[in-house]
Amino acid sequence: MASEYVPPVQKGFGQLVDSLFLLVLVYCSLLAPLLLKAPDKQPDQAQAAAQVSWQTLGQNPTMRAQWQKLGYDAAQAKPIITTKFDYAVDPASLIVTVLVIVGYFVFVLRVSERQYRQVIAEKFGERRDELLAITE
Repeated sequence: MASEYVPPVQKGFGQLVDSLFLLVLVYCSLLAPLLLKAPDKQPDQAQAAAQVSWQTLGQNPTMRAQWQKLGYDAAQAKPIITTKFDYAVDPASLIVTVLVIVGYFVFVLRVSERQYRQVIAEKFGERRDELLAITE
């Protein structure tokens, strides 16, 4: 009779390292577009302040009050208000993203298959080949 299978347990330090690694990856993936964006050419602040008003930006008194609560004046708010969202897809970035996701998926499947085979071998011993043939 085969002994009961006890899966390996990851130590607390390993879990901490894994969590920190994933946190750094998420942070970098969120920060990367900001770091890779080309800097906008800003006009002189004094010149921009002279030409911009809340009325020219199409802001009513309620909107103006909210901008001021956030600490913006008309010149500071202008780039935020006038910049339109760019929904253009960069093909190179899309391809890299797809390759990373597919690569990670293949990696997880390979590792899972190895671990699955290891569990079958440990749990069922001599019936291993028969069971693995059924799953293929």
